[in-house]
Amino acid sequence: MLNLLTSALLLSTASAAAVVRKDYGHDSENSRKINVQVGVRPYYLVEDMDEGSLKRKLQSCSEGPFKVSDFVFAHRGAPLQFPEHTHESYSAARRMGAGVIECDVAFTKDKQLVCRHAQCDLHTTTNILAKPELAAKCTTPFKPASGGKPAEVKCCTSDITQAEFKSLCGKMDGANVNGTTVAAYMDGTPYFRTDLYATCGTLMTHNEYIELVDGWGLKFTPELKTPEVKMPFNGYTQEQYAQDMINAYKKHGIDPSRVWPQSFLPADIFYWIKNEPKFGKQAVYLDERVDTLEGYANATASMPELAKKGVKIVAPAFFALTKVRDGKIVPSEYAIAAKKAKIEIVAWSFERSGWLNKGGEYYYQYVSPVINNDGDMYTVLDVLVQQVGIKGIFTDWPATVTYYASCFGLK
Repeated sequence: MLNLLTSALLLSTASAAAVVRKDYGHDSENSRKINVQVGVRPYYLVEDMDEGSLKRKLQSCSEGPFKVSDFVFAHRGAPLQFPEHTHESYSAARRMGAGVIECDVAFTKDKQLVCRHAQCDLHTTTNILAKPELAAKCTTPFKPASGGKPAEVKCCTSDITQAEFKSLCGKMDGANVNGTTVAAYMDGTPYFRTDLYATCGTLMTHNEYIELVDGWGLKFTPELKTPEVKMPFNGYTQEQYAQDMINAYKKHGIDPSRVWPQSFLPADIFYWIKNEPKFGKQAVYLDERVDTLEGYANATASMPELAKKGVKIVAPAFFALTKVRDGKIVPSEYAIAAKKAKIEIVAWSFERSGWLNKGGEYYYQYVSPVINNDGDMYTVLDVLVQQVGIKGIFTDWPATVTYYASCFGLK
C-alpha cells in the first residue's frame, strides 16, 4: 500500500509540475496575464508632479489596467528595495511588469558565468565578508578603517568557484567605508533604499537566470561585464567570455530576437556583430563616453561611424539625452545625432538618484535647473519617450516605468 501511495504521490507531483510548466513556461501570452502590481510609488510620484496636462493624463490611468511592457528594462531586477541580481529581485521586477530583465554577467574562478553588477563587488553586494573561509580568498582581504583612512577590501567573482558563489547571500549594495569591523562595513545601505527584503537574497548563475526568465516568457538583456582582472584569465580570453555568454542562449534554445546583449566595450559589440550576427543586431553599446564634455562631443560626432560598423542600439546614461533650452527640457545633441544616424536608444537608469528635490545628482545633471521635486521624474521620462523616442529604459523600480508605459500604451 505504501508503494502505491508513493507512486500516486509522485505521479500527482509530476502532473502538477507539468501544469505549472504549461501555464508559466515558454508561453509568452500566459506570462503576460500575470496580475501586474505597481504599488503605491507611482501614485506618490504622480501626485507630486507640477500641475499640467501630463499630470492629468497620468492621474487618469490610476486604476490601470497595468501590463507587462518590453519598454521596461529591469535594471539588476528591482534593486531599489531588493538585493540586486537575486531571484527575489527578478521576481519583484516580473510582478511589476518588466518585459526585459537584466543579468550583468561576470565569471568565477572556474570560468562559470554568474549574475553580478561588477566582477569585484562581492564585498558590497553579498555577505562574503561574514564567511571567513571565503573572505580569506578575496583579492584584497578586509582591512578596517584606521587613522583616518577608509577600510580596504576587494572581493571578486573570479576569487571563488561557482559553488562557493552560490553559497553566498545577496544584500543591498552598499558599504560603510569608515567601518572598523566587518559588521560595521557591511552596514552601508544608501539612505533612499531599504534592508526590509534583504535577509538573504538568492544569488543566480547566468544559466539559472536564463531558465527563470524563459519560464516567465519574458526577454533578456545580459551585460558582459568589463573584467577587473587581466585578460586572458588563466587562459580565458575576452573573446571566449563574449562567446560563452551567447552560447548559453543558444544552448537553451532562446530565439535571438528575445536577447539584447550589452557591453561597455566596443570590441565586444563588434565581436557579436561579426561572429553572432543574429544576436549582434540587437547588441546594445553602453556608451559611457558621455561622462565628460570632450567624450560627449566625440560620442555625438561618432554616430555615423557607429552605424556604419553595424551598431544599431546605443545606451547612455539618460542625462545625456536631454538638456534645458528656454526653461524647457528638450532632446540633446547626442539624442538628435543618434536619431539622424538611425540608431535606436535605450537609456539607463531610472529610479537611481534618490530625492530629486536635492538636485537629482548624476542622472539629472543637465536638467537640474528645472528639477525641484520627485514628480519631475515623469516629466523627464515623458521627454525621453515623446521627444527623444527611446526604445526602452532601465529602471531600479520597474513599477514606476510600467505605470507610464501602460498609461501611454507602450508595449
